[in-house]
Amino acid sequence: MKSEKVYLTIATLATSLTLVACGTGDEGTDMSFSESSSSTSMNMEDSSMMNSDSDMDMEGMMHDDSGEVPDDLKEAADPTYEVGSTAVIQADHMEGMKGAEATIVGAFDTTVYEVSYQPTTGAKRVENHKWVTQEEIEEAGDEVIANGVEVTLKADHMEGMDDAPAIIEASKTTTIYMIDYEPTTGGDTIKNHKWVTEDELSSEQ
Repeated sequence: MKSEKVYLTIATLATSLTLVACGTGDEGTDMSFSESSSSTSMNMEDSSMMNSDSDMDMEGMMHDDSGEVPDDLKEAADPTYEVGSTAVIQADHMEGMKGAEATIVGAFDTTVYEVSYQPTTGAKRVENHKWVTQEEIEEAGDEVIANGVEVTLKADHMEGMDDAPAIIEASKTTTIYMIDYEPTTGGDTIKNHKWVTEDELSSEQ
């Protein structure tokens, strides 16, 4: 009898230990799932934040489509591409621009500048923006401004551009065009885009 009791006691202890071990394993699985769920949730939040940042960047790229130009900007006397004609865009200032067909809205003779500037909205610094005209720079007179000179923009092509401090990166004196075009990526027609230079357009693809 004693040996049977000892055997039953041992069997009971063994069963208890097995159950405890199984319970620990389940808890470990639950923790792992919880951690995985938490990680997934964090990743989704991070992704949402990234998408939000991306949307903000896209908002910063929205351009002025009013068609307004500086009063002292002179219309081109004999432009290669006349107002109302079409041309193919060779520039890629914005996504969907290169290869798109443009309708010429305006043609002007001036000096244009490639600039880097800090938006007044506090957004990320814009490097090598093309283009702003001589007439859209606060300190500009009649002379071409040298590379590296700091100026103040009075253009409003993009959000945060007007009154922003900028550095002149490059310049050229040429005919510039205001254009309408349908992006090659699809979407709405871009109206009164400022600016493309004459060498950024072609008569064929």
